[in-house]
Amino acid sequence: VVIMLVTDGNRLLLGRSPGWPDGMYSALAGFVEPGETMEAAVRREVAEETGVPCGAVAYVASQPWPFPASLMLACTAEALAEDITLDPAELEDAFWISREDLAEVFAGRHDRMRPPRQGAIAQFLMANWLAGRLD
Repeated sequence: VVIMLVTDGNRLLLGRSPGWPDGMYSALAGFVEPGETMEAAVRREVAEETGVPCGAVAYVASQPWPFPASLMLACTAEALAEDITLDPAELEDAFWISREDLAEVFAGRHDRMRPPRQGAIAQFLMANWLAGRLD
């Protein structure tokens, strides 16, 4: 499984799956197909879910993923465009969030998004990007 923090300068692309609790957004994620590289999976999943093409992809970290007994590979990806075209079968919503607004999310003061769940690799990615440790 890949999970990716898609960046565009001072912004991140975040999405929410149908059925998630109100205010819950996360980094995009998806399954690697047989014979597919990690980088290709990141680009394909982002394009399929949001229509945003990506260029450079970099590995950051991993964590066990129990569904279905997999490994989640955390990456960053650089967006090549900003227009979002949602696949409604995959995502209910997606939006670009600035570094400043993400700081408000982590402080619990954002009007659209609640803080990411502690211990989740998406939270690790967002917190490290916010602190300037992924650039």
